[in-house]
Parts: sequence; structure tokens; C-alpha cells
Amino acid sequence: MHDVLLTVSGHIDPDIEAQIAGGKHPETDYVAMARVFQADLLDYSTARRQAGWFGKLLEKIGGANLLLAWICYRLRGRYRVLFTDGEQIGIPLALLLKFAGRGRRPRHLMIAHILSVPKKMVIFDRLGIQSHIDIFFVYASQQKQFIEERWHVPSERVVYTPFMVDAIFFAPEQVSEEDVLDLDRQHEQLICSVGLEFRDYPTLIKAVSGLEVDVVIAAASPWSKRADSTAGQEIPANVTVSRFSQYDLRTLYDDSSFVVMPLVENNFQAGVTTILEAMAMSKAIICSQTQGQTDVIVDGQTGLYVPPEDPQALAEAIAYLLANSAEAEEMGRRGRQKILDEMSLKRYVERLNIYVSQARQSG
Repeated sequence: MHDVLLTVSGHIDPDIEAQIAGGKHPETDYVAMARVFQADLLDYSTARRQAGWFGKLLEKIGGANLLLAWICYRLRGRYRVLFTDGEQIGIPLALLLKFAGRGRRPRHLMIAHILSVPKKMVIFDRLGIQSHIDIFFVYASQQKQFIEERWHVPSERVVYTPFMVDAIFFAPEQVSEEDVLDLDRQHEQLICSVGLEFRDYPTLIKAVSGLEVDVVIAAASPWSKRADSTAGQEIPANVTVSRFSQYDLRTLYDDSSFVVMPLVENNFQAGVTTILEAMAMSKAIICSQTQGQTDVIVDGQTGLYVPPEDPQALAEAIAYLLANSAEAEEMGRRGRQKILDEMSLKRYVERLNIYVSQARQSG
């Protein structure tokens, strides 16, 4: 048995490692982390097998994430380090560790996507559970600043780390001539936009209406519960709304001249998965510059930032890159190199493993 327990807030596909090995699916972060950390994985299915009557009651009351936190808490005596993959697990676990735990506890490392929302803020403000989260890993510098200032958490306990992408799977050379998408093309150039979280597709639709370019909106996400913001919109003739597997999504990126990330204002790294996948595929990015989305794209070097919810500014940026394809290609090349240098899955796991190793030694 290993001495690190890593939660996975979802169901692990039993065939995932075979799909990764076969080149049909990018390597998932939890597979890579479990290998490097030498960690045991705890997902919904595993937690349910250990739930018992009380665990089943907790899931009925608070959902699968509460169950996952409870099982993680129950298993705490077996591990030096508990690594929670998001605050949906980490917050209830911290509550249990603080108010139900006795004696020595394992180190608790938590990925924090966004804590600057009222419900989460109240829990930290009133109950002080930051004392039972030893390391906060954040993907946006704005979130690091917020946590440190609001709850007076020492900076060494709030670690900003760039998000990541499997740069082996998402690579231009992985797309073959046989990888062809059945798209109804009207124009020479194609651009795309992908995902659901805080996406501002109404602004994108307004911006591209009438432009001489085909636009594919892949309005889907494996984890986001946000509504599809294309719903109820009048879709222009040059726009297609569809869904793709990650394998076909790679081909869509490859076929596109560049990728657009339209966002409504928010203060965390919304859109970062798509941005990194596209950069790994050597594509320039046009992105809404929100409070949270400022740490990945280098404006004018790997892409262009535009004001959020501004169709005119977005249309101008799109028209500019369409007319300057060589510049867009150079941005894409720089983006790919930035991924390899800083934001590949390999680099990401190596960075996190430094803190896991330290926690293991002190846990």
C-alpha cells in the first residue's frame, strides 16, 4: 500500500490506461499523479464500495463528493498525505479533520479552483478550516492573492502552478491524414471554440456573423455543469455547434487556423484546458481578458487578449489573425514551446511532487 491517497471526483474508466496506451485518449492528470506520487486513487466507485450505511446516508444528503470526503477521512490513518483534487472534496475533508479528528493527522494538500465565492468564503471565514489545509494549489495568481490576503495564509502554503496538458497526445504530429472530420465547409479558413465553463458564445456568434470564415463551437465539457450558452441563439450560416471526443477534438484544433476563447467576466482560470490543448497543437489563441484568465497567454506573443463581452473587439482580433496567417502561425509555435517549457503534464506533476514529497516526510 502507498502512503499517499489521491481523490478523483468522478468515475475512473476501467479502460482508461488502455486508451492512453493506445493513443486514443490523453493521459489524465490522476493517472500521471498516481504513478509519480506512488499514490492510491479514490474515486466515486471505490468510495461507494466502502460506504456502509452511514456513507450511503451522507451521499443521499450531500452527494458523491461528501461521500468521497468521508471515506478519505475514514482512511486517514493509513496515509501520510491526503491529496484532494478540488475544494468540493477538500472543504468537507478539512471540516472533518478539524472538528472530528483526534491526534496526529496526515498532511492535507488541496487543489483550489475558485474559493472567492460567497458559500465557500463563509465556511473559511467562520470555521477557519484553512488550518487543516496544509497546501493550497491554485491555477490563477488572482486566487493565490485572494487566499493569502483574506485568510492570512502564508504565501508558502498557497502555491501557484500553471495548469497542464498532455503535450504528447496534443501535438500536431499526432494527427494523421486518416484523421478527417466531416464538417460542412464553406470557406477556406476554419476557427473553433471549445468548452462550457463561463463561455460567452453569444458574443462570439455576434463577432463572426458575416465574416469569411467557418466557425465550429464544440459546446461540451466532461466536467462542467454550465449550460450551453449557444442555446436560444440564432446561429449564422458559417457557424456549426457540435460535440467531439477528445480524439476528434485534436483533429479540430489541427484543422483550425487559430482558436477563440470567449469568456464572461470571472476570477479563475475558466477556459484553461482548451487554451492549453490548443497551444499544445501550435495554435494561437484569442481570449477574453477576465480577472482570472491572465496567466497563460502572452499577449502579442502566443495570442491576443480582448475585452470580455465586446463583439466588436473580438471581431477585429479575429479578422486580424485571419489576414495575418504567418503571424498566427508564429504565435502557435511560441505557444507550443511555452507548453513544453512550463505547462506540460510532465512538468505539472513534477512540480506538485516536490510538495507531496515534503508532506510525506513531515506527515
